[in-house]
Amino acid sequence: MSHVSSQFVPLNVAVLTVSDTRTAETDTSGQYLFDQLISAGHSVVERLILKDNLYQIRAQVANWIASDTIQVVLITGGTGFTERDSTPEAVSCLFDRTVEGFGELFRQISYTEIGSSTIQSRALAGLSNNTLICCMPGSTNACRTAWQGILSDQLDATHKPCNFVAHLGQKTACTGRS
Repeated sequence: MSHVSSQFVPLNVAVLTVSDTRTAETDTSGQYLFDQLISAGHSVVERLILKDNLYQIRAQVANWIASDTIQVVLITGGTGFTERDSTPEAVSCLFDRTVEGFGELFRQISYTEIGSSTIQSRALAGLSNNTLICCMPGSTNACRTAWQGILSDQLDATHKPCNFVAHLGQKTACTGRS
């Protein structure tokens, strides 16, 4: 079944940066995602920075999943192997369905950029309550890799042969920051 529209559909997106050190002024990864989303025509409904705390991350993402407006949650950070990295554990239990191909494709694309170091990325994605949740590493380069190699197409209703827009709930229109 084709999941393609003849027209672009703007999506309502939340962006979460998971970091113990970044601030609004130093969050280049979250800013990159924000800029790309706005440039593409989407609405950024909310943008937050949270410390690497499994339960705070899980609670925030659960709230966004339950929201009547948010269709996509993009998370940057907390996907590595340090003791504090807990994003995959925080959000994977919330998935109704895992999008295995997201992490696989991210690591495949990333391999051309950073070689075997890509195995230390625990990038992942899933669908929950008709909301797409994508988790990527915290570096701006990793966010660029995910955006250019996966997200820009998969969040575009006109991308062929398929994209995720048709799988996202028809949620209330929101006038986010643009």
